[in-house]
Amino acid sequence: MAYKSLLTVMTETKPSDAALAQMVALAEAQDAHVEALCLGVDRSQTGYYYAGANALILQETLSRANAEAEEVLDYAKAFLSKSGTRWSAENGVAQIADLGRHVAHRARFSDLAILPQPYGEDRGAEAEPIVEAAMFEGHAPVLIVPDKAQPFSRPGTILIGWNESVEAMRAIRRALPFLKQADLVRIVVIDPPRHGPDRSDPGGMLSQMLARHGVRCEIDVLSKTMTRVSDILNRHASDTEANMIVMGAYGHSRFREAILGGATRNMLEQSSVPVFLAH
Repeated sequence: MAYKSLLTVMTETKPSDAALAQMVALAEAQDAHVEALCLGVDRSQTGYYYAGANALILQETLSRANAEAEEVLDYAKAFLSKSGTRWSAENGVAQIADLGRHVAHRARFSDLAILPQPYGEDRGAEAEPIVEAAMFEGHAPVLIVPDKAQPFSRPGTILIGWNESVEAMRAIRRALPFLKQADLVRIVVIDPPRHGPDRSDPGGMLSQMLARHGVRCEIDVLSKTMTRVSDILNRHASDTEANMIVMGAYGHSRFREAILGGATRNMLEQSSVPVFLAH
């Protein structure tokens, strides 16, 4: 299996460069089609205008969103037209409260969504909801690309954050095309449980399963020497010169379908290499 339909969602220009470059590199290597959804975001909240606001104010916010959508579309077309891959790009306008519906619909029909890092400088308030919508509502695997990450067509070393969870296993299965291409996959187990069926061989059954797919695996058992698991994974990725981290996406929800949990948010904030997530 390969990723044949690649999607990115753009609401800004420069923060999308790394994701666009990574998407083109993968598309050229896997003969895939790339799609850029370029959205102008109406960031006003209907019902919160001051007393006396009139249609001119509503029209102004809509006109601004339309202009942003056109600017982003032109940027995407200029970038993608330089590549040798098949691509398409279109624009539209969405209110920020309704953004997730549009993103989820496109993500549902994509093999992989490739998105810029949602945290950092020059990031709009819509960046995190786009990631959430693609994963939790669109049920697509997502590759989050940091600004300074170097695009790859085939990963050399991949780290798997393995904690025996359903989310981690789902991410691993969705990442199999990458895992089978990699030179080496490191299964990282942090402070394995002292009790349970895998206590004597942490990561062993996963390694066996992946080996049957032709994946070359090694198991790294690490101590929790830092407070956050994300910090340990990021440091290990740097030490092993990994190209990608694969992990489950964790969330919690009350009023929304899902919201990124703290561990996932920390990873996306700090990682210097692309992070593959699935839920």
